Amino acid sequence: MTALLCTAGLLLAWAVTPAQAEGDAARGAVLAASRSQGLCVLCHALPGQPAPLQGTIGPALAGVGARLGHEDLRQRLLVPERINPETLMPSYGRTEGLQRVAPALQGRPLLTPSQIDDVVAYLESLK
Repeated sequence: MTALLCTAGLLLAWAVTPAQAEGDAARGAVLAASRSQGLCVLCHALPGQPAPLQGTIGPALAGVGARLGHEDLRQRLLVPERINPETLMPSYGRTEGLQRVAPALQGRPLLTPSQIDDVVAYLESLK
């Protein structure tokens, strides 16, 4: 019986799509709109956010989930300089090789791995 339950659990986990398994889009939306944690809205326009509070430095993120796949979105958060060496966008997961890091943030990523998963899930949902 235990082996049957374990097998059923493994099959169920295998059937879940990567976005469902890795992140929560609702939490990602909160992070992306946060002006103190995710910070996406400082540089990008986000759907549903008041226009005066949205950034214009980066591209608008409406429809980004239709244009870019899961791994592309993830890489843009983790190593944005690979896509654009001149980018102003920070690396959200790295702690080494960064410049001008606030003392309180040194040695810490801007977002945890699970928060990055959440933001990726949110961006994927923007079709």
